[in-house]
Amino acid sequence: MTTRAQALIPVTIAAVIIGVVGMMTLPSDSKLESVEFPRGTIMLDDVPIEVQIADTEPRRVRGLMFQDQLPLDQGMIFVFQEPGLYSLWMLNMQFSLDMIWFDYGGKIVHIEKDVPPCKTALEITTCQSIVPEGEALYVLEMTSGFIDQNNITKDSVLTIISI
Repeated sequence: MTTRAQALIPVTIAAVIIGVVGMMTLPSDSKLESVEFPRGTIMLDDVPIEVQIADTEPRRVRGLMFQDQLPLDQGMIFVFQEPGLYSLWMLNMQFSLDMIWFDYGGKIVHIEKDVPPCKTALEITTCQSIVPEGEALYVLEMTSGFIDQNNITKDSVLTIISI
């Protein structure tokens, strides 16, 4: 008969290996605890939002990983060079997010609400990418609850003030 300790040891070892492999596969820029992002301002309908700008590949890879929960008037905007189907995932996030994809004209092409983080070894192995319904040029990440609190719908429009 297998004891509880005999069963937990292989599971613990596997979790540690998965965690180490996960951290080794992250690009070196995203492993840094402190990454500086330029800041800007956008409007979503009538709501002003201070954003961190992820406009380079290392910044986009790093995203909001390891950051503490943001106030509901702050977020991160991912800026891409050309429209495409840009997927995001919640690896090493510390809080749930609302995510909104926008086209070149600031129209919403996809909304995901209350996306949970993937921060434990088991969650990281099963963490799924969120793929939008249409091509986007911008993706906005906000603390979960932002969409409902501000009545954001598919008819809402993004206005870039400064990024």
